[in-house]
Amino acid sequence: MMEELKFIDLFCGIGGFRQAMDEACQENNLIPNCVFSSDIDLACQFSYEENFGERPFGDITQVDEKDIPDHDILLAGFPCQPFSIIGQRKGFEDIRGTLFFDIARILKEKQPKAFILENVKQLVGHNKGQTLKVILSTLKELGYHVQYAVLNALDYGLPQKRERVIIVGHRQPISFSFPPPKRPFKPLSEILEKKVDKKHYVSDYILEKRKNRHKSAYKLSIWHENKAGNICSYPYSCALRSGASYNYLLVNGERRLTPREMFRLQGFPDSYKIIANDSQARKQAGNAVPVNLIKAVILRLLPYVAKVMNAAPMTQEYVLNFEYEK
Repeated sequence: MMEELKFIDLFCGIGGFRQAMDEACQENNLIPNCVFSSDIDLACQFSYEENFGERPFGDITQVDEKDIPDHDILLAGFPCQPFSIIGQRKGFEDIRGTLFFDIARILKEKQPKAFILENVKQLVGHNKGQTLKVILSTLKELGYHVQYAVLNALDYGLPQKRERVIIVGHRQPISFSFPPPKRPFKPLSEILEKKVDKKHYVSDYILEKRKNRHKSAYKLSIWHENKAGNICSYPYSCALRSGASYNYLLVNGERRLTPREMFRLQGFPDSYKIIANDSQARKQAGNAVPVNLIKAVILRLLPYVAKVMNAAPMTQEYVLNFEYEK
């Protein structure tokens, strides 16, 4: 008989964490059961409902932690704007930064067996490391063994350089370690669509300007223009960003990515329904978590959670492994 694994999906966006959990559970003969989800963005709620059959709750600050169902794992890609290079890096001074403490109050009340949190890599150095120190110490005070690593989606099969801080916590002392890199990543030829609407192509003016300033060494590449106007190209994409320039990333310097291509770069299968318009889809993809990366972390954690679900409390002491395998 297959065991059921209960989880909650906070700041769920369009469901990157849930997609990863569903796929990971399927590979481990577990039945995934999302007992609660939440995101304040209405458009994301519609996309989530269309794909997973339920509408996420809105403002998590308005939810009493006692009303949240019991669960085995808490998943949360808590808002990154307070810590990102795109935002003003105000951290806990930004109201969105304090949303981490909504995660903390839920962990304190429900005490799930484990959690996985995700944020931008800038969180590590924010306020000279003090912000992350507060986050980690808070989680440890709640009774969790905690470790973190900066992981890159490029190392887990996706042709996108997207570095994220992943924080993992578990109540039992286990020998968890972060998943080692797995190359090669999927080639762009398997990501890019064969037929693309003309609306995605740049104007002749932009095309000529880009071609005059850059010559790519790759037959198929995605060109990236940074804030300083410098252009580079790689056989993969730089990180998708919801608030970046419309022409921030261009395929061979000629056209913008389509919504489907952006969702593929984040690891969503083609069965995922994109119901938003192009502008909203671009925002949703830019804010999503990389499915493959999160799935790799979940797969490392699931055996422990499944063991705890099916056995008496562990008495054997396991040595924690805080080292990220390279």
